[in-house]
Amino acid sequence: MADNYDDIKHLNRPQYDDLPPMSMHDRAAQFSPFAALVGYGDAVAETARLVDSRIELTEDELNELDNSLNRLLDMLDEQPEITVTYFVPDKHKSGGMYVEKSGTVRIFDSYAQELVFTDQDRINIQDIIRIEITEV
Repeated sequence: MADNYDDIKHLNRPQYDDLPPMSMHDRAAQFSPFAALVGYGDAVAETARLVDSRIELTEDELNELDNSLNRLLDMLDEQPEITVTYFVPDKHKSGGMYVEKSGTVRIFDSYAQELVFTDQDRINIQDIIRIEITEV
């Protein structure tokens, strides 16, 4: 069985004066994969990313949350340590996620309706679903 390239295997590669030979790196780059749809993978990943819906609290849960908030406001002079569970809206799609934060509350901003922590984080009370006050 004869090799199909026996007639040219002994020949040298052609050399041209006006065209220098390509480097091995550049030759390899011709065969490397490329992304025909730049950003498509990111778009698919973003679509597949799951987000939570905002929870609607029952009347009893709202009353419990209101009692916890009032108790917290009464204790603000003592700067109580609390753990808050609250909703953070997603920047790219509808929905978001629930986050838990522990820290010391410095003040309640009644104009913005926000709890202000000693680390300057602010949480809107409309986003809170649970407040746990650590006993002092």
